[in-house]
Amino acid sequence: MCVDSPTVIHVIRRGSAVGGVTSLGDDVFVLPYFSSEKIEVYDAKTFTFQRHIVVLGLGRFSYGLAACPHNSCLYACDHYDDSMHRVELSGSNAGMKWSVARCPVGLSVNSEHNLLVVSSDERKLQIFATRGTLLQNYQLQDDIERPLHAVQLPTGQFLVSHSGLLGLHRDIDAKKPTVLDRVCLVGVDGAVVRSYGGKRGSQLTQMYGPRGLSVDREGRVLVADRNNDRLLVIDQSLSSAHEMSVCVDGGLQCPYSLWYDQSCRRLYIGELDGGRVIVVDNLKDFTVAQVNA
Repeated sequence: MCVDSPTVIHVIRRGSAVGGVTSLGDDVFVLPYFSSEKIEVYDAKTFTFQRHIVVLGLGRFSYGLAACPHNSCLYACDHYDDSMHRVELSGSNAGMKWSVARCPVGLSVNSEHNLLVVSSDERKLQIFATRGTLLQNYQLQDDIERPLHAVQLPTGQFLVSHSGLLGLHRDIDAKKPTVLDRVCLVGVDGAVVRSYGGKRGSQLTQMYGPRGLSVDREGRVLVADRNNDRLLVIDQSLSSAHEMSVCVDGGLQCPYSLWYDQSCRRLYIGELDGGRVIVVDNLKDFTVAQVNA
């Protein structure tokens, strides 16, 4: 294999479902789907477990985790308490909490170091300053049913994944086959500019439960296509896609959360069914079609 080939370098854990994964400096942070007030911390070089960060009041169901290097903090959302938790990483692990729109799920940090929160029930995108001041509140259009994750682009627009699926079980929305499963480019008015996907399925033009999103430097979009057990790479225009095949034991098992650290060319994939965090190193961009162990 050539030196520049991306490689699956490690599987960090094998345990309960992963609700979120991110990294900062020498640490990798994993939020179990059933969090029980604890965030797991692993060494980013050896991938060994280091400690727990206890987040008092963080509920049992947590679907989002993000880190902000500028503010040296972690964010975790409590889905059923409609709240956001902020944890200092400067040594004290001091915490604070504030209310957000109903059923927060996907978290990301934008280029201005503010927190972007998705409300799956109210179909809102909310942007908060690091200590909870609400800066922007965007209402998404009606056919974006149950948005699950969003990232803000340099243009100010958003990429949003949405599906009827939210919880742990694959058949949670089997009775609603008309729900759209898409990745959408959304303007600041909340309206869809263009989209990829539509009626759910397993073809390359379809998705089934798209969730986690990451964007490379050229604007390609990596999507965790949850119930198809795969990663899709959608081009910048949202007009075509290819699969990024990850050669790992048993294949991907319900990929859910993604974190792409562009500075060190490393991708973290958190699974629901597998309970693993899979690490892909030396990933310059999302053009690759296959990642080998």
